Amino acid sequence: MSRVLLMIKELRSIQKNSAIARMTLLLAITAAFSGVIFLTDYSKDVNKGLADNLIRLHVIANSDTEEDQKLKRDVRDAIINYMKVELKDSKDLEQTRYIINRNINSIEKIAQNEIAKQGKNYSVKTTMGSYPFPTKAYGDINLPAGYYQALRVVIGQGEGANWWCVLFPPLCFVDATHGTVPDSVKQNLRNTLTEEEYNLIASSADEEDIPIKLKFKVVEFFQNSRIRFSGLVSRIFN
Repeated sequence: MSRVLLMIKELRSIQKNSAIARMTLLLAITAAFSGVIFLTDYSKDVNKGLADNLIRLHVIANSDTEEDQKLKRDVRDAIINYMKVELKDSKDLEQTRYIINRNINSIEKIAQNEIAKQGKNYSVKTTMGSYPFPTKAYGDINLPAGYYQALRVVIGQGEGANWWCVLFPPLCFVDATHGTVPDSVKQNLRNTLTEEEYNLIASSADEEDIPIKLKFKVVEFFQNSRIRFSGLVSRIFN
């Protein structure tokens, strides 16, 4: 009889421990799921904040041949020289967007003229819209992957390496080849973005700022995943 009672106690103990284990696992899964949702929402919020306050210039070469890459850079320079004058009095994003849209045809013609001057007959497609970008650095400013507003200029087949900068705030018009962006331009960025967004893009290269680096990696990971998923869906249905 005592053996039976002992077996019953052991069985109840196993069932109790099993119930606790199941509850612990459920709580762990719930916490992990909630964490993923939180990080996804944070990534979306940061990308939206950056996308709503920046306008980028994106020039895509016909191919990766040395000749086509040089042509891309020459087209880029011609467009930047033109837009530097057109945007010199622009004070905000809406005005910059308006000026770009007003000059779309002129920008396309400038690109076509540069291409013709170099003896090529490539087509040019110039559009203003929202496009996916990988993580990019401009001097000591780093922009995480995501969808951004951009003036896109595609030369010919558009199968070569691309070049980018930021038209608003005007990073396109400063020299960042020495690895730093001027303080005046950083102040423009600071005035345009939230403190969280600015710290993310201005401090992510700082090896000592681990929390910012981790936040940057979170945004980078989730936005890259979003871009890859959108690309997969596009290939399936197009």
